[in-house]
Amino acid sequence: SVVIQECYVQNTAREYAKLYAAEAEPLEGFGEVPEIIQIFLIHRPTNNIPYATVEEELVGEFVKYSVKDGKEVNFLRRDSEAGQKCCTFQHWVYEKTNGNLLVTDLQGVGMKLTDVGIATLAKGYKGFKGNCSFSFIEQFRALHQCNEYCEMLGLKSLRTTHQKQRKATSTKSKNLPNSSTVKKMVPKKAREPRDFTYSEH
Repeated sequence: SVVIQECYVQNTAREYAKLYAAEAEPLEGFGEVPEIIQIFLIHRPTNNIPYATVEEELVGEFVKYSVKDGKEVNFLRRDSEAGQKCCTFQHWVYEKTNGNLLVTDLQGVGMKLTDVGIATLAKGYKGFKGNCSFSFIEQFRALHQCNEYCEMLGLKSLRTTHQKQRKATSTKSKNLPNSSTVKKMVPKKAREPRDFTYSEH
């Protein structure tokens, strides 16, 4: 059911948002962190539509902060604090999952977000498949511009990693003996998030 999938996607994104908050909130000067509100599935056996979702009502100006497709670049996301922090959240999830997963369609009122999507690579990520095309991941990689919040979290610029890869392929023989680059990559694995487990699914 689409409704069950929608519920699962939003609550999965919510778990990532909680981990992001735990890492970002203690940083000096970071301030408030976006929150993805909880969505509940209710079963109504006597109704024509047996499954429905219930969530907190958001009152205020509803804004789309993240890019949904190549045509929709929302300039509000660049200028507002919430928009920048949403883009940083996307970058953080992208880095934590080694580029396998991206939270998309970040929208809501202020720092409270709802109706989000998740894009995964075609094979999925840790048994989870999102509800958005994996082309969203490629697009994010091409369009994302790091901001001060990305810097505070120490996220790597997506542009420089691409340039490094290109250089590495053209000058492979020069790079191979350099073992320091290999050493630098080792601690990253230790920081990967643990698998999420959901009792209700």
